[in-house]
Amino acid sequence: MHAALAMHEWTGETRWAELYRSGARSLARSLSRHDKCELWTQALWGRRFTQLGAAHGFAGNAGAILRGIALLPKAERAAWTERITRTAQASAIRDGPFANWPVEYPSHPRSDTKILVQWCHGAPGFVTSLAELADPRLDEILLGAGELIWAAGPLAKGAGLCHGTAGNGYAFLKLYRRTRDRRWLERARAFAMHAISQSELDAATYGMRRYSLYTGDPGLAIYLARCIDGAAAWPGLDPER
Repeated sequence: MHAALAMHEWTGETRWAELYRSGARSLARSLSRHDKCELWTQALWGRRFTQLGAAHGFAGNAGAILRGIALLPKAERAAWTERITRTAQASAIRDGPFANWPVEYPSHPRSDTKILVQWCHGAPGFVTSLAELADPRLDEILLGAGELIWAAGPLAKGAGLCHGTAGNGYAFLKLYRRTRDRRWLERARAFAMHAISQSELDAATYGMRRYSLYTGDPGLAIYLARCIDGAAAWPGLDPER
């Protein structure tokens, strides 16, 4: 769906819009009800489960829908808005002013299952995936997710996008675009400065840079550029605007 949207944005050809719409309808057919949530079941690593995050689950699929939602008929747009909003609210973990999401729904009972705060699993990926949905019912929970990310601080796992400081900081850029509150841009820039120091330390420690987009310095470089211009397009998953 992301590839179809990229081709449609590039060429304007209707066949790519139709391919996106076909994907959206396939996703709608494959949803299943879980309490108040509508989720997709993944078959991964010899297991079947309902993951929630941006890399492997609900938030990532929802982000693909929202990127091209203007291409859907009015009734489908309304249906997707309702199910995405309802599921994001129902699956969240709330603690005072904070909001986060478990790796899977319902939370798996294994003792080694952690509640994470990173882009691939947890609040940062929900914010980057859903912040473009202009439904005021999401305001409180997305702002609560942003407050959690700030309170948790930069990730110790590194500077990258997938599970690093840059990926978490991207949530602040999305909230800045959603609210126009410069506090979020300032927080994004604070995370950027910390991510720079993490990258420099890794280069000095290992004698080389990391070259992958999602776990290395290219993703960090894009995040730093976004912190300068105040834009929030996630590389490869958002249109440039």
